[in-house]
Amino acid sequence: MSSTKVAGGFSFENHVRNVALQNKGMALPRATKTGTTIAGIIFKDGVVLGADTRATEGPIVADKNCEKIHYLAPNMYCCGAGTAADTEFTTSMICSDLELHRLATGRDSRVVTALTMLKQYLFKYQGHIGAALVLGGYDHSGPQLFTIYPHGSTDKLPYVTMGSGSLAAMAVFEAKWQRDMERQDAIELVREAIESGIFNDLGSGSNVDICVLEKDKVDMLRNYARPNERGQKEQNYRFQRGTTDVLSTSVRNLVIVEEGDQMDTS
Repeated sequence: MSSTKVAGGFSFENHVRNVALQNKGMALPRATKTGTTIAGIIFKDGVVLGADTRATEGPIVADKNCEKIHYLAPNMYCCGAGTAADTEFTTSMICSDLELHRLATGRDSRVVTALTMLKQYLFKYQGHIGAALVLGGYDHSGPQLFTIYPHGSTDKLPYVTMGSGSLAAMAVFEAKWQRDMERQDAIELVREAIESGIFNDLGSGSNVDICVLEKDKVDMLRNYARPNERGQKEQNYRFQRGTTDVLSTSVRNLVIVEEGDQMDTS
């Protein structure tokens, strides 16, 4: 029996099929642009989450100071990138479920519980809910940091970024993150990472929000940094009358003709 050796590399076997479907009017899937920079790191005593505050509607900046860090439980928060309504209502629903879970068990919420609820909910809709999330919290296991992608896959890492400005933010983390950082150093690193996304990604902008989660303590630092403050105009750009010369003037007298009347063109 002869064996066929399969060549490595990318397979183009579906190209003809895709072209045929496209010619029949079927739209091919497109990459989703989230238009956000969100990030989080674990430091010595907890977790720092960060996000920009620009909300876009295509090429339009719809909101310059929206909140992208959502409350889930007293000991955990969640940053959202993607469709604003999807991130808002997904986190709100899980927040409600966590509250019911605490009432039923009498125990504080665990971060892994919220993670399981979020990933199972998003996986059920196969990525059609546009919510890319950075989940951070502090429970009996210490500081926890996760990412949840819209199709339900998750990561657990000491520093994470998501959104269209994530590459710029990750470059800052890769260069400067250290294990067991002090609280203020961690805050400044997240601020720098979010600002890197703001200045290198058109979908991210405006201000920097920071959330610090420690044992039995949460600090929400709204508009912690404002790197895009509008400065004062240096000059007055109003021009006085007569500044621009009138080179020529042409006046034409118009005659109003009533309906039914005829003009004498002789």
